[in-house]
Amino acid sequence: MKIVVIGAGVAGLAIGWRLAEAGQDVVLLERGQPGRGATWASAGMLAVTAELQNSHAAEIEFANYSNTLWPEFAKQIEVLSGQNIGYVPHGALILAEDAPALAALERQAIQPGSTLVRADQARQIAPLVTGDIAGGLWSPHEARVDNRRLALALTAAFSKAGGRLLANEAVVRIERDDGRAAAVRTPFGLYPADAVLLAAGAWSGQVEPAVAPVTPVKGQMILLTPPPGQSPSAAVIWGNGIYAVPRGNALAIGATVEDVGFDTALTDEGRDRLRQAAEKLMPALRGWTLADHWAGLRPGSPDGLPLLGPTAIEGLWLASGQYRNGILFAPAVAETMRDQILGRAPVNPAFDPRRFAA
Repeated sequence: MKIVVIGAGVAGLAIGWRLAEAGQDVVLLERGQPGRGATWASAGMLAVTAELQNSHAAEIEFANYSNTLWPEFAKQIEVLSGQNIGYVPHGALILAEDAPALAALERQAIQPGSTLVRADQARQIAPLVTGDIAGGLWSPHEARVDNRRLALALTAAFSKAGGRLLANEAVVRIERDDGRAAAVRTPFGLYPADAVLLAAGAWSGQVEPAVAPVTPVKGQMILLTPPPGQSPSAAVIWGNGIYAVPRGNALAIGATVEDVGFDTALTDEGRDRLRQAAEKLMPALRGWTLADHWAGLRPGSPDGLPLLGPTAIEGLWLASGQYRNGILFAPAVAETMRDQILGRAPVNPAFDPRRFAA
């Protein structure tokens, strides 16, 4: 079966890898360099608890399932690619500023093993947190991954599984034959296909707007490095509208949420907002150095749920709309889309892209 995948972010790479591994003839077309979009700009948390509070039941179930796949998924990527992707289950701490917020956290806990902790216990887990807090929700089994290493390793794994990746190959259009998606055209060639998978992240709607109602949501992040003698805790910290993710001896602070189309310009306002919010939680960060500042575009959907399945165009499949959960969802998205395209699994109605067909 000839399959053309459009987009080499974490979703396109992982799905392409699983399809190639299953013996399919897979060509992956990427408008830029593989993994350099939202995947590269993300923070790499597998944030089952913090990102999915008050979410749709189907999305929570999908997130928990994907989280269970991650240890083996990471191991397989590392063995095939020969590269370490920095998968570490060092936990996540969600902070509450007062007693009502702490009680709300207890009601919203969805990760098995999560426990409420007092303020003093929270500071033992994260000594940099010296601002006013009432306590927190500690999820000791939550993990994180080095998203940039992941992008590089998935690219290698896809190629070693027999897939063919073409970078700087922007899609012009999807060609149809009697209404069916039959080939993908770029400025450099025509790629016939028995199935086409559109996994171009925030740009998916630019390729096929009628069946991919995906909009970009900008997020800015900053990286802070410590003075001599200081270092971040091992856990991911959430609170005061930000998260802080260890990156070596530095802290990545994110992220803004901006509805500004495809504008990825860095702003002083976004930078300062992130830094001030982080310093309120962790006053010691006032002595840390701003080492980097970047932005990316997340793929959003009209109802906030992923778009995973066949579209109204026969032969065209969509994997997008993961919003802030692209890294977390990657193993389950890869498995789900492989099995759907190969006729092994039904479509989850909550994620069916055709729910917006009208």
